[in-house]
Formats: sequence, C-alpha cells, structure tokens
Amino acid sequence: MPIRILPSGLIDQIAAGEVVERPASVVKELVENALDAGARRIEADVEAGGLRLIRVRDDGSGIPAAELPLAIQRHATSKIASLDDLETVGTLGFRGEALPSIASVARLRITSRTADAPAGCEIGVDGGEAGEPRAAAHPVGTTVEVRDLFYNVPARRRFVRSEATEFGHIAGTVERLALAAPRVAFRLRHNGREILDLPAAVDEAAVAARVARIVGAEFVARALKVEQQVGPLRLSGWLGLPTAARSLTDLLFCFVNGRAVRDRLLAGAVRLGYRDVLYQGRHPVYVLHLALDARLVDVNAHPAKTEVRFRDPRAVHDAVFRAVERALAATRPDAAVPAAARLDLPAAGHASPAPGPGRVAAELELWRTASAAALPAATPGAAAVAEPPVLAQPLGQALAQLHGLYILAQNAGGLIVVDMHAAHERVLYEALKAQYATATPAAQWLLEPLVVPLPEHEIDILLEAQADLEKVGFELERLAPGELVLRRVPAVLASGEIAPLLAQLARDLAGGHGTHHLEGAAHRVLGTLACRAAIHAHRRLTLPEMDTLLRQMEQTERASQCNHGRPTWTRVSLAELDQLFLRGR
Repeated sequence: MPIRILPSGLIDQIAAGEVVERPASVVKELVENALDAGARRIEADVEAGGLRLIRVRDDGSGIPAAELPLAIQRHATSKIASLDDLETVGTLGFRGEALPSIASVARLRITSRTADAPAGCEIGVDGGEAGEPRAAAHPVGTTVEVRDLFYNVPARRRFVRSEATEFGHIAGTVERLALAAPRVAFRLRHNGREILDLPAAVDEAAVAARVARIVGAEFVARALKVEQQVGPLRLSGWLGLPTAARSLTDLLFCFVNGRAVRDRLLAGAVRLGYRDVLYQGRHPVYVLHLALDARLVDVNAHPAKTEVRFRDPRAVHDAVFRAVERALAATRPDAAVPAAARLDLPAAGHASPAPGPGRVAAELELWRTASAAALPAATPGAAAVAEPPVLAQPLGQALAQLHGLYILAQNAGGLIVVDMHAAHERVLYEALKAQYATATPAAQWLLEPLVVPLPEHEIDILLEAQADLEKVGFELERLAPGELVLRRVPAVLASGEIAPLLAQLARDLAGGHGTHHLEGAAHRVLGTLACRAAIHAHRRLTLPEMDTLLRQMEQTERASQCNHGRPTWTRVSLAELDQLFLRGR
C-alpha cells in the first residue's frame, strides 16, 4: 500500500480514540471545559449510560458567536498560544482536541451565549460535518449535547459495556470533578432520575459535607485533616485512618492543581506514608489536593490528561511521603477520638507463638528500654505538680487480663479493651526506630558463627542492604556460593528465627515492599524484631505492668495500630453498656 495522506475525518476518528475512550470520557472533557469557563453551576443529563445522550449545561463565560465554528476545529483553543503558555498551563484543557474528537464519533450541538451578546448562537456537527451557526435562545453560559455516541464507529460501540457499567463510570467521573472543584455546584441525572445534587461549598464545613456525600460520612468523621506546606508544595485534604483501609482502590482521590490524576509516584508516596500502619493487602482511603507552581508540573503527559510529570519527582515524592507519615504519626490513643477498632477489619493473622524460657529476660530488657524511650524523664519539682486522675487519661486504669490476650481498663468514659501483643509491638517498634536513628540497638556476638543457606540472588540482595542490617545488629558476609555467615545478631532474636527472617527479608527487598531510599531495609527488620519480642499470648502481667503499657501507648506515635495495621484498642462507652443492660428504662 503506498504512502498517503489520511482523510481529515479518519484523522479525527483516530484522535477520538485517544480522547473518547467511553461515554465517561465525554463527560469529563465537557465538564472540564465548563470549569475552565468559570462556571459556578454545572448540570449533566445522561440517557442510556451516555450512548443516547450526554448534555452538559453551565453558567460560565460562554463562547462568542464568531468563535463557535473555530471551537469545533482541531487544535483550536483559547487557553494557550505559545510554548511558554504550555509550560505554565493553569486550565484543565488546553489542546483543542476534545470537541472535534467528540464531534467525529457522535452528533454534537453547541449552544452558547456571552454576557455582552443580545442572544445565543448554536452550531451542530454530525459525524464530523459542521452546519452553519444560527441564532438560538440561551442564557449566559454553554450547553453541549452529544447524541448517539459511536453511531458511525460500530467497532468502538461493540466495546462499550452495559448501560449500568457505563453510567457507573460517568458517576465516578462527576464525583471526582466535584471533589476537585468544591466551590462549584453539580447536578447529575440519568434517564431523568436525579443521582447527584451537590450545592456549592461556601465554607470548610460545606466542603467536608461534599466529601462525606461522595466518599462517606464515616470517612470524614474518622479521617485525619491534612494541611501542610513543604517548600513550594502545599498538601491538603483528608487521610483515612489505617483501620478504614479497603481491599479495593476505588476511594483513592488525588488532585494536582485542581486536576484529578492517577499518578503512580503520588500513589506510591502516600502508600509509603502508610507503610507502618497498613494491613497487608489493604489500600488506604484518602482525598488529597496537591498545589504547586504550574511550572513545576507537566500536564501534557497523557492523552486523557490523567497523568502528570513533575520537574523534580524525588522532591515531590519525599514531601508527600513525609507529610502523610507525620499526619499518621499522631494516631495515638485519644479520649476525644473514636476508637479505631470500630471500623470493619479482616481477622488478625500475624499472632506469634509464645516465647521459650530463654527469651523472657531479653523481652523484659527490651521492654524496659522501650519504656525509657517512650516515657518522659522525671524533672525536678515534678512531684509537686498534681497528676491528672488516671481515669481521665485516654486508656484509663488497668483492671485485669482477659484470656491472656487482652487488657481490660476503665477510663472516665467507659471500658477500654487493649490487644496487649499488638499494642506492645507498636511501642517496641517505635522505640527501636528511635534507637536506630541515634545508635545501634542491642546486639549479641555468637560464640560460633551461624551459617545460613540461601539462594545466591537472595544473598546478593541482603549484601546490598548490608549497611542498614549492620545498624540493626547483624554482622554478615558471604561464606561461599549459597551460604551466608552471621557473627552478630540482634539480641532479641532466637537463633532458630534468623534463617527464615533473612529469607523473608530478601524476598521483601527484591519486591520493593516496605523499603524506602531514606531508611533502606532497616525498618522492615525492626518491625520483625518488635513482633518477635512483644508480649505474647497467655503471658501473665501485673496491674502495674499493664498500666505501664497503657501509658506507653498514650505517648507512642501510631499507637492506635500495630505494625501490621491492626487496631490495638477499642472502647465501649458507658452509654453503650447502659443500653446493653437496659439501664434507665
């Protein structure tokens, strides 16, 4: 076949394949155009999942009648005029491709009026063939109607899913755009039935109400509010508590300068911020807005503009990661915050067996060390200051143990139940991290070097992280192909645990799980050490020991979740207890 110039209609349909993936893509482009036009109210009507009709009406600035024929031409736009403009794009759209692409695969009609025009103007396009503009009655703003989507591209229409599925994508698109622009009112109807009616949010309470309407009221009630400025980057929004994590990734909302994006770098940074508190296989819930200078982000990186590139990706990654990590560090027991364990969670799956007699002394020593790190040192004259009643403290006063697994305590509000292994694991982990940042944790030299057989590639991975492992307490080197020799190990490890621990650590490092370029492999090892050394099931504690653990939890970061994301405590209020026993009736 000879080289030839393609017909303009075919070129438009090829371009439409990149921009118009499904009906939701049309809704996205039209609503973004309305937002760029300064609309304060946007209404979308959809029929048959968007295949029969998509109508988007706004009260924005409108399109002058003389410019309507240009609006449906490829690469015609009012949003950029030069390369400099492209590098500082502040609008959601800018390429001038959406309307002509839609018009090439549907029947399109645009009606618009500007504030200074005596009447509106209308233009229609059928399968890429434009009609003549004509006068039409219309308020200030624009209405775009898209009918019979893909009617002239049967192959594309066959790939469209069911009406319910396609409308689900449309509803999700409108919800994301409504979260991105809370000051704009949105209404969505499907087949004449109202699905969404979101008034403009005029204050922070109204913004929170919109988030609650879309993401869920329970999310907002339990989420952590984030407002942090890191250099030129500002991060704001809501982070769901770790115990609100889900098996699906459908409630991850991320916006960059008001643009809804699905960015791997940002998603990875947020997930890394949750690394010490997220249950395995679960995904966090969040609504985060990232604002930075438009010159520091490239939005011209994806046909659908859902991905961006940052001029300094490492700096952005670290800023987001640190902001999320700092916010989650505050999730310690607080009497004013609902107990984390009230949210639905999978069953626990990481309980460790009871330790042997030789481990008890090491555990107690590590616990005492952790206590010293977690509790503030006494100061002169402190005894003269009245201590608050223990019942007023978030976790109250210990009463007893239950089945060797739970600590029962009472505070001013009711009954507190603490998972003693999970709670102690978090306290130890945070103490070990603090020690790691300042000095080497306790280690012991082996009387005889321990030879551990491992696959050669796993040995290579461990030796790459050798510096971090030495700071944790290991001293290791290659003895021979397939053999690693250890001469020093962390004091809290029993010899029988070392080989499986190293094998698991090598697999985690190979997969990139639980590591970060600033901390390397160390935190993974510290988490494992904390889990192994924490109080185990059926270990009998005295009441003073229980109270010591409760006070440590109250002063330990992230103490509302263990290292695996499980809740460490819950509360049953006096009102709930009264209801159980019908008191006051």
